[in-house]
Amino acid sequence: NYIFWDYQLLCLCFRIIITFMSMQFIDLLIFCATATTFVWNQVQKKEMLSNHEFADTTNETKLEDALIQGKTLNATENVCTVDEHNVPTPSGNFRAEMRLKKLWHRATYIVIRHVDSSEDENHEPSEDNTYILVQRRSTIKDYCPGKLDPTPGGVVGFNEEYDVNSEREMMEEMNIDVNGKGNSMRRLFTFPYEDDKVKCWGGMFEVTYKGLLKDIKMQPEEVSEVMRLSLTEIRKMAETDPSDWMPDGLYALKLYLQRLHDERVKRRLLKGYSSGDLDRYTLRPKPKVIFFDCDDCLYFDEWKVAKQLTAKIEEWCTEKKGLAKGEAYELYKRHGTALRGLLAEGLMENCENAIDEYLRDVHDLPISDHLSKDHKLREMILQIDPTIPKYIFTASVRHHAEKCLKALGIDDLFVDIIDVKTCNLATKHSKEAFEAAMAHVAVDEPECCLFLDDSKKNISAARSVGWRSILVGKIGRDCGKPISSDDAEHEIDRIHDMPKVLPELFDN
Repeated sequence: NYIFWDYQLLCLCFRIIITFMSMQFIDLLIFCATATTFVWNQVQKKEMLSNHEFADTTNETKLEDALIQGKTLNATENVCTVDEHNVPTPSGNFRAEMRLKKLWHRATYIVIRHVDSSEDENHEPSEDNTYILVQRRSTIKDYCPGKLDPTPGGVVGFNEEYDVNSEREMMEEMNIDVNGKGNSMRRLFTFPYEDDKVKCWGGMFEVTYKGLLKDIKMQPEEVSEVMRLSLTEIRKMAETDPSDWMPDGLYALKLYLQRLHDERVKRRLLKGYSSGDLDRYTLRPKPKVIFFDCDDCLYFDEWKVAKQLTAKIEEWCTEKKGLAKGEAYELYKRHGTALRGLLAEGLMENCENAIDEYLRDVHDLPISDHLSKDHKLREMILQIDPTIPKYIFTASVRHHAEKCLKALGIDDLFVDIIDVKTCNLATKHSKEAFEAAMAHVAVDEPECCLFLDDSKKNISAARSVGWRSILVGKIGRDCGKPISSDDAEHEIDRIHDMPKVLPELFDN
């Protein structure tokens, strides 16, 4: 750094001599005044660096005093301040002012994965064998001095791009050329972070460094130590002494690990969810409840039960109500369910006894002839995080779902059954049905509801109210062709594949 500034001063002196020969007197005075100010600032900075006159900011009171007096590192640097939506301010602010007023600003957060040439790059990644470089910040930093930082980076300068800043910080602080042989850098997402000390829009990057640790050269006024730690070691150290770590750095690391996990399981990015927008990425809440559809979701019998149920409804409408053949399906298309159509068009009495009789008759099916115990399904459900309650959410009626669950050997694994009567006879692919289900389980945060179903209509309805969804089954019943849903996080062939896309919910 000292050599750099000496070179700058030498160049400036040469420029002054050349300019002196070509400028008018007034212009020369202005130029000389500006140049003198610049030279004085650089000399002062050089003297402070050489004499270590920057304040020790590890004490909160001393830090505030140092910020007010402009004695912190890079106090007069013009940085990129922004509003709460990450829109830059017109002219930025001095770094010290940004810190004192806790202004929203931009900063980079960089996970530096260190891959040793002697290690097998093809191994299955785990927290034990994934190593990152962690910095110990110097004691003259104006934010979290002396703390461990798992995602080193820096405050973005005014008119500086995130990418440019991340490359610069890597070179300045650690002598890492992200474009060097074997190294790479990729931008992952942008995220907001706010606590009682800082408001920041972070740009998240991943650097893969394949160089030697001995080649890392620390910038002493910025970094006091660099450590190579596994993710397991970081987790244990942070749990033991969280106060020794930068809180925003640990938060950024959690976001990074969530994004890596989502990439591995190929989770679809869906706008409107915490982890669905890479321009405003946040931690995804843990599910508070899991809803399973029953028919053609917990089991698949080539729609034999479903076809018999449809036939029963058709039979009931033609034989008991004298409707023309096919009219039951027309009622379904007009009203969402045949039952709602019968009631809405005055074709049956709107009373509990009549409704119960209809539901009992059309669901009078020999379930045990079609379904049998599914030991693998039972084992899978038992491995789901036991702190998350599990419910059946069916368009059918309770006693039909009970028979199916008993035949499968899983009737003791669910808290309750939410059926058509629980939802006030609303069609399942309606907002009303999903709101009734949430009210029944007393959960008011839609994103904390996880839903598995075989119907694209139901998946779309779930998204409309903010639930997370998994489409089970990739062949449509009505069309017999492959189906897909842009409203589902994942699409799986069968319910037994749930651990492949949601491994974080299973008790290992």
